[in-house]
Amino acid sequence: MQEKNLDLRSLQKFDSPTISNAIEAFRLRGLTEGFTSKELSSCFPELAPTVGYAVTCIADSTSPEPTAPNRLAALLEVVAKAPKPSIVVIQHKGPDRTRSCFVGDVLCSCFQKLGAVGVATDGGVRDLKGIQRRVRGFQVFAAGTVVSHGTATILEVGVPVSICGLTVYPGDLLHGDDSGLLSIPLSIADRVADQARLVLEKEQEFMRFLNSDSFSLEEMKTRLGH
Repeated sequence: MQEKNLDLRSLQKFDSPTISNAIEAFRLRGLTEGFTSKELSSCFPELAPTVGYAVTCIADSTSPEPTAPNRLAALLEVVAKAPKPSIVVIQHKGPDRTRSCFVGDVLCSCFQKLGAVGVATDGGVRDLKGIQRRVRGFQVFAAGTVVSHGTATILEVGVPVSICGLTVYPGDLLHGDDSGLLSIPLSIADRVADQARLVLEKEQEFMRFLNSDSFSLEEMKTRLGH
């Protein structure tokens, strides 16, 4: 559920590793939870951090024939009604994830028109130059590129999904950049930006120490907690 009066622009000012460090301070989840593996990467790392509410679905593009009616129309309706901005999260289901492909420039254009700012999938995507040209500022997180859409079929919409180690529920708040994608617990989302500022202040103080005349190995180990 979208938090009332939450200013996502304040979260977009920080890179995702800083947001990750900020979340740790609240001790709501384990240090190995809440983020994707290195298999998921940003297709447009030059873009600013992407923040949005998850719209989830499961899709199959590698079965020789579609295994169920395509629920793409239902997905588009959900994206249109979802809290804004949104990120469409697509989990692969099918015989060959390495050859799956779910979005290109046309579908990304549709998502953007309906208020989405990005797509995240454990499958493949295609036509990155077309997306970059036609869907400016739209981020894509994927496991790689695949040239053909195959039998791309949306099977389920609005269900919990798992992509590259991250479980995502409809409405989850996501934050991602060139380092990867993570979820921000909604219960603390309004406090994360302030904590991120503290994280940066501590890092800047530590860097000043490293470059100062008072630097010593013993002091560095103390500051690092060793």
